[in-house]
Amino acid sequence: MAQLVPNPLHAALEDALRTVEPLVQEIESGIEPPYRDFHEGTVWTGPAAKKFDAQLVQHRTRVRGAGEKIISDLRRTLAVTPRQVSEEEAKTVKQRYGLP
Repeated sequence: MAQLVPNPLHAALEDALRTVEPLVQEIESGIEPPYRDFHEGTVWTGPAAKKFDAQLVQHRTRVRGAGEKIISDLRRTLAVTPRQVSEEEAKTVKQRYGLP
């Protein structure tokens, strides 16, 4: 039986998740204060504000959905990626994905 070594793809996915999660949280939390302020009705009112509000709601929804999808996809891929592989597989993974 071949000796197993750490899967470089698994490690890369873990790194990606550690990098992406805080960025998604930062983006999502960054849009909330302006969204809340705008919906208090004290920032801007009128017809142009209503159009802007519709766009703001749409962008907020897209940001939240995209962030959740990215994190979910990374977690799902990580869950099905073996932690260890044969040395040959590890070498192939490194070459295929340009990993160190």
